[in-house]
Amino acid sequence: MEMTLNAVNWFDIPTADFDRARAFYSALFDYVMPEVPMGPMRMGMPLHEQGKGVGGAIISGDRAPSATGTMVYLNAGRDLDTVLGRVEAAGGSVLTPKTMIAPGMGYFGVFRDSEGNAVGRHSME
Repeated sequence: MEMTLNAVNWFDIPTADFDRARAFYSALFDYVMPEVPMGPMRMGMPLHEQGKGVGGAIISGDRAPSATGTMVYLNAGRDLDTVLGRVEAAGGSVLTPKTMIAPGMGYFGVFRDSEGNAVGRHSME
């Protein structure tokens, strides 16, 4: 097997109501998420700095949101308390508050987004 720099190079977060999810993630990240049409799908992106690192998008399309499927952990920047503090006001709920993984490995938290997806966040502080 060829080793790669990252185990993931793209991810999609499915939406039931694209406009609601776009508003949720715009509030969570504190920026206006641009919409990019991709054929019959609508994509809200980027969920990363363009051209740097692993990227992802919220999408409308043929997949349904899920709280029990694959878990994506998004980078929460320096301290995930900032982002987790925006979840409820944006229309989601915190499922796991900021929790230490292990010394030197940082912290994680999990929230349910406006669509019902369980999404993780990670920070080093």
